[in-house]
Order: sequence, then structure tokens, then C-alpha cells
Amino acid sequence: MEKQLPVFDIHAIMKILPHRYPFLLVDRITRMEGETIEGIKNVTINEPFFVGHFDGNPIMPGVLILEAMGQVGGIMLMNKVEDYTKVWVYFVAIDNARFKRPVVPGDQINFKLEMLWFKRGLCKMKGEAYVDGELVCSAELMASVVPKTES
Repeated sequence: MEKQLPVFDIHAIMKILPHRYPFLLVDRITRMEGETIEGIKNVTINEPFFVGHFDGNPIMPGVLILEAMGQVGGIMLMNKVEDYTKVWVYFVAIDNARFKRPVVPGDQINFKLEMLWFKRGLCKMKGEAYVDGELVCSAELMASVVPKTES
């Protein structure tokens, strides 16, 4: 069986996203085609947030699942702008977020996002997160593309 190579490995992701440890929450982009993107996050007990969330019952915080979803979507969005090195992407809204079950150490989250529209520097995406084929989170994300200013 031929091994499928990632669309973006961690090195390529780090060239696109400004996030770094402990806030880089996407490990690989497995597919990017047209208005859709798919990526993964491997969840390990070594994540710093598990120290306090929760003692004896480690659960990935929902806001970090949404952040990881946004980072996957941000990679697609950065590939739609003329020069991604000259812009920042900021969340401006998160709507209809739903959490179906906890994400725990050992899980691999598979994110699937679809760009609904992108105009005048604003973008809206629909995202879903799955563990072992089971939906764990869904949300609509809106982001703004803002030019970097020189300091």
C-alpha cells in the first residue's frame, strides 16, 4: 500500500501560521481542495492544558478545539490571499458551536472545514471535528484578514 503524503506537514504549517508551542494546535493538513480543507491534531497527555483541565479527568478545553479548527481554516484562508506574510487573520465570530463529547489524551481530531464565503477581507467557514469518525464539535467561524502594519 502506498503511503499518502500530507498536503502540509508541520514544517510547512509553521511557515504559514504564526502560532508556536504551546499554541500551535494543528499537526498536519491532509487535504486542501477548492473551498475545503482537512487537518489533524494529535492529542497527547503532554499537552500543557491537561495540567489543570482537569486533575484526574483530562479533557481538551472546547475553546482549544475551536482554536485548532480555526488554525486549520486559517491555513486555507492564508492560501487565498495574495501574500500571507503581509497579513494577520483574526477570529471575529464563532456561532452555533456545539460539543458532542469530550476529547481526551490519545484522540486524533480530524477537522473538516468548508469556506462559505470570502469577500472584502471577511471569511465565513463551517467546521466540524471528528474523533474515530464520530462528530465531537461543530461551529461556524468568521475571520478577518488584516494587513500587518510596520512598527
